Amino acid sequence: MHPLAIELNAALDGSVAGSLLSDLGRRLYFPKGIVAQSAEAKKHAKKLNATIGIAYRGGAPLFLPSVRNLLPDLTPEEIFPYAPTQGVEALRELWKKEIIRKNPDIADAVFSLPLVVPGLTAGISVLADLFVDRGDTVVLPDMYWDNYPLILETRREAQLLTFPLYSAAGGFNLDGLIAALKKAGAGGKCALLLNFPNNPTGYSPTKREAGEIVSAIAAAAAAGTRLLVICDDAYFGLFYEQDTYPQSLFARLCSLHENVLAAKVDGSTKEDLTWGFRTGFVTLGARGLSAERYEALTRKLMAAVRSTVSNSSILAQSLLLRASKSPTREVEKEEAYRLLKARYDKVRKIVASRKSRALTPLPFNSGYFMSFRLERGNAEDLRKALLMEDGIGTIAIDERCLRVAYSSVDVERLDELYELIYRAAEKL
Repeated sequence: MHPLAIELNAALDGSVAGSLLSDLGRRLYFPKGIVAQSAEAKKHAKKLNATIGIAYRGGAPLFLPSVRNLLPDLTPEEIFPYAPTQGVEALRELWKKEIIRKNPDIADAVFSLPLVVPGLTAGISVLADLFVDRGDTVVLPDMYWDNYPLILETRREAQLLTFPLYSAAGGFNLDGLIAALKKAGAGGKCALLLNFPNNPTGYSPTKREAGEIVSAIAAAAAAGTRLLVICDDAYFGLFYEQDTYPQSLFARLCSLHENVLAAKVDGSTKEDLTWGFRTGFVTLGARGLSAERYEALTRKLMAAVRSTVSNSSILAQSLLLRASKSPTREVEKEEAYRLLKARYDKVRKIVASRKSRALTPLPFNSGYFMSFRLERGNAEDLRKALLMEDGIGTIAIDERCLRVAYSSVDVERLDELYELIYRAAEKL
């Protein structure tokens, strides 16, 4: 093992983070090579800097005017160079302040400075690299994003243990979570992946349910299970009902117990409507972790990024930083929220007014989506019929579940959309 990896592991020994590291996680280290030496030279090479592989002219990055002219409001330094592996420092600091502002339950908890990754997929993937080994158990609800198995099962060879998302009463299935944690924790450690607002169902826990989820995790930790809890907050902020918990569970998990390492994966993707920017963040928190241990974890995250995608786009990060200074930004975000909520309200009204022997809407209260359970027939057959006969695109999640992204349909066309869905389902 590389001496730098040994050094980082020593810093993490005795902590929940150190005990949860995968074999790859223990071997990862951030080299004191080109990137590290170039960063040092950027600070101290006042005369000439011949380190990083970037072409300069007159002290500024060399560029093609045909590209530069498309971005007249940004400086060349904001467009063309490589970003630091961990991300632009000012953006990381801004995002941490935003996490605190948006999640008052975080109170005075100590957690890491967010690390920039190229999208939330990369965030979940680097966490899996650090903490998930072959044969490890990852607990998650049975309604999940289809990229999770690719990352966790295919790449990391973990075992997925699912529990039904909904209880018989239609809310979050707390008993299912407790049973799954007990089973998965029998080996002493496990990972839990929670995605709220959920993709594909658009469900988020109520305030009461959020407290119960946190209590269940605390009980598992107190019983001796070491847990990595990943909060996939891709659709954070899109909460439409008063009784929905309006924060990330990370706020209550990042200082919950010495046996719980909480990870928040989020980004500008949906929060700032910048889907193609591919700018995400990974933030870690656990009770009792020191600044030295957070730094060691950050170095390992940087190693995972450096050894796969190298770094994230500096242009996207620069644009986000510039936009954060706009005096109209919050008003614009509120306007976008109201537009999406109007679509949500319309869909709620439509499904409440329909009685169907073929389709039952699953509970939803947030995010971009809602899903139907098919009482008869096959979801793939319904998807194909809608697509080929009516020109309507939907997603078949499994044999019985059809996902509808109402976020992508103008409110005045939702009646038409759902009329065609119900009609096709009844026909099948």
